[in-house]
Amino acid sequence: MIKPVSYKRHRFPSEIIAHAVWLYFRFPLSLRLVEEMLLERGILVSYETVRRWALKFGPDYARRLKRKKPSRRDIWHLDEVVITIAGQKHWLWRARRSGWLYPR
Repeated sequence: MIKPVSYKRHRFPSEIIAHAVWLYFRFPLSLRLVEEMLLERGILVSYETVRRWALKFGPDYARRLKRKKPSRRDIWHLDEVVITIAGQKHWLWRARRSGWLYPR
C-alpha cells in the first residue's frame, strides 16, 4: 500500500504545493514558468522551491498521472482525414482511446 503524502512543516498550504507540482509534471513547463504562473495568482515562490517540491512530491504525482495501459474493454475511435499534396490524395488515420466501456 502506498503511504499518503505528508505536507507537514511546509510554509505553503498543501493545495499550492500540489498545484505547482501538478503544473510542472502535467505540462511541459520549466520551473521558472511554474514560478511565474504562481506569481500571476499572487503566490510568491521561487523556482528553486518548486524544484525541491518536484523532487520530494514528484514521484507520487507522476505515478498518479501516468495513464493506465489500454485493455480490450476500452472504447477506441478511428479518425480519418484525407489531404491532397501536390495533387495526390493521402489518407491519414489516428486511433485514440476515449474512455472506459465499464466503470472501474
